Amino acid sequence: MNFLSFLPLASSVISFVFAFFILRRYWKKRGLHLLLWGVGMIFYGIGGFCEAYYGFFGWSPLIFRLWYLFGAILVAAWLGQGTVYLLARPLIAHILMGLLGICSIYALVVVFNAQLDPALMTKSVHTGSELSGHAIVTPGVRTLTPFFNLYGTVTLVGGALYSAFIFWRKRVLLHRAIGNVLIAFGAILPAFGGTFSRFGIPGALYLSELLGAILLFLGFLRATTHKE
Repeated sequence: MNFLSFLPLASSVISFVFAFFILRRYWKKRGLHLLLWGVGMIFYGIGGFCEAYYGFFGWSPLIFRLWYLFGAILVAAWLGQGTVYLLARPLIAHILMGLLGICSIYALVVVFNAQLDPALMTKSVHTGSELSGHAIVTPGVRTLTPFFNLYGTVTLVGGALYSAFIFWRKRVLLHRAIGNVLIAFGAILPAFGGTFSRFGIPGALYLSELLGAILLFLGFLRATTHKE
């Protein structure tokens, strides 16, 4: 048993609990940004679950495809799209959502039709980049991933930092400024974890994903509280 696999299991549980809180808030207050954040955190939870499954039982074709689609491709973009709905004009947000929806359907089709190399689906430790770079041989999958992640990083991290700056500059709702800073750090952490994993540091990606989920959750709670 790979005990490092408890890290993505924990991040999966936290992500699903976080998604429940967000979607419950959406049910009460509405707002498409809440719906998109909730869906994005469900994707985060699916990615963590697949990584935990991999550590405990090894990859299966279905688990790998689910991990790659939700954990490697869609999660950041859908979380970022929630921020777009919060900050951008409705027309722009709707147009970008339409494009994201079409691209997400395309990604689903490509991932589930791509050929996998069974020799690489072992219990040895891999980073996400190694799996995406070798296990899926369809070029379209590898070229899609950076665009989704870039869009998600720019919109989620950039939007959170922009919001934090606005609240800080106006000296109002400072709890939201703090919350958005936590969200920005939580969103960027998995990228750092992936970088450290490439240098052979065991568990760096899993730990960064867990810390990222925790900071996203804490940031959301801090930003939505009315207490200073």
